[in-house]
Amino acid sequence: MDRAPHPRTTRLRRNIARLTGAFTATALGATALVALGGTASGATSSATSRAAQGTASSAAAANLAQNPGFESGLSGWTCSAASGTTVASPVHSGSAALKATPAGSDNARCAQTVAVKPNSSYTLSAWVQGSYVYLGASGTGTTDVSTWTPSATGWQQLSTSFTTGAGTTSVTVYTHGWYGQPAYYADDISLTGPGGDPGDPVPGAPSGLKAGAVTSSSVDLSWSPVTGATGYNVYRDGSKVQSVGGTSATVTGLSPSTSYQFQVTATNAAGESPRSAAVTGTTSAGSGGGGGGTVPKHAVTGYWQNFNNGAAVQKLREVQDQYDIIAVAFADATGTPGAVDFTLDPAVGYGSEQQFKDDIKAKQAAGKSVVISIGGQNGTVSINDSTSADNFANSVYALMREYGFNGVDIDLENGLNATYMTQALRSLSAKAGSGLVITMAPQTIDMQSTSNAYFQTALNIKDILTVVNMQYYNSGSMQGCDGKVYSQGSVDFLTALACIQLEGGLSPSQVGLGLPASTRGAGSGYVSPTVVNNALDCLARGTNCGSFKPSRTYPGLRGAMTWSTNWDATAGNAWSNAVGPKVHGLP
Repeated sequence: MDRAPHPRTTRLRRNIARLTGAFTATALGATALVALGGTASGATSSATSRAAQGTASSAAAANLAQNPGFESGLSGWTCSAASGTTVASPVHSGSAALKATPAGSDNARCAQTVAVKPNSSYTLSAWVQGSYVYLGASGTGTTDVSTWTPSATGWQQLSTSFTTGAGTTSVTVYTHGWYGQPAYYADDISLTGPGGDPGDPVPGAPSGLKAGAVTSSSVDLSWSPVTGATGYNVYRDGSKVQSVGGTSATVTGLSPSTSYQFQVTATNAAGESPRSAAVTGTTSAGSGGGGGGTVPKHAVTGYWQNFNNGAAVQKLREVQDQYDIIAVAFADATGTPGAVDFTLDPAVGYGSEQQFKDDIKAKQAAGKSVVISIGGQNGTVSINDSTSADNFANSVYALMREYGFNGVDIDLENGLNATYMTQALRSLSAKAGSGLVITMAPQTIDMQSTSNAYFQTALNIKDILTVVNMQYYNSGSMQGCDGKVYSQGSVDFLTALACIQLEGGLSPSQVGLGLPASTRGAGSGYVSPTVVNNALDCLARGTNCGSFKPSRTYPGLRGAMTWSTNWDATAGNAWSNAVGPKVHGLP
């Protein structure tokens, strides 16, 4: 959210630059591939010449990759989101090849960890087929490498090389496709160079996996120990969600009354075992949401501006009644890392802080929640270690006690660290209790994939999270959950992007649509309240959809958010008068 007269134009330029950079990189990559194609005959000739001269040592170089041709299924390989399988056709050689299918929020990454030697050179290659196929190595200790092809209608070889760092004893080699694209194929993956010391052999697959106690958001798992294992990975519905040292784990952040499939693998320095047999765990019934017990089932969120940027100046008491959550924007960073404070701006016209506190109490007496928002476009709060996480939790809790805020809104638009933001919010929850309201307002690009730090944080705190009101504006075109690209300003943009969150692990009660209240409230992306209401109907009821229609409905959808109550008031409260009744009338 922005304090300037023309909100978010700075971030809009930044997002356009990021997207332009991505497309430029793609164009350059394609140009490079065309250039390589133009010299293919020469390269082949040179390779043939070298072979004729005799390169016995290269030909005899051992392949360090396990099961490189997928003749033993996926043994030795781990594919994200259960995206990988083996097929008998097409194959480059032998009787099998990898087929991996990306999804809207998964790029079908298949990987294995290989023992290597420090300060050594390696060559990685693979034969691939399909659109947007990548081959790479990570954890090299120097520069991680990758190469790709935008289109391989037949088998094409990708190759890259790297040198390991002084302390590197293992690297991860991988292939992946791209979000929403068709399946790709890979075969005959090769990693050549000095073999490392694998130590103990790769452990066997765990046995005896059982699902134990459950809550509305968690499942307890246990299994038998595996000889030679130093740790275990836990998979939920095909995706790795935890790494633990013992033979039990509690998987959290789950939806109520929902069945999940779990598997575990054993690991040591030599690699990762095949997965165990799967078990199913079903969570108990619950409200479906996280914290914030005072928030109604369907809620409208509005940001109240603690500054004057040309919008109507309001006191909290003047915020119209359709708003259920009022986010006071913004708290400010202090000189202490992670800590925040709040100063009431004289521009909003309060005679004293006590009057402001009294207005908070009055709104709460009317059934509203008032939270303190952290960040905005100009926010500089940084939480990158345990100390700053503690400082954040302590300072927000102090503001809650001083002013009476119900909770906190996270609107950090310059990135966040999922590990330490999770720690900070869980620490705050422990202090404030189950009534804590936690809202988030990420940008569209922050919620394109569950691997993004914002999305990870939301999933990490799912059991205490109230609502994520993603900003569907100032973002240009973005990919929907069906893999298609949609332009902002349409029903399809709202519904197809909301679908990513709804199918990516958040409960419907934790998803809201964030839109500007007027054309002056954002640099781009304003839509009329009618479009907002049509999107709400599409998601909750399956009606009034555009060209995109979700495969199922989400009647528990939390609602909508706007920037800001001040811009709404400037436009005669047209947004809240139209969207508020629609939200409150959802099933």
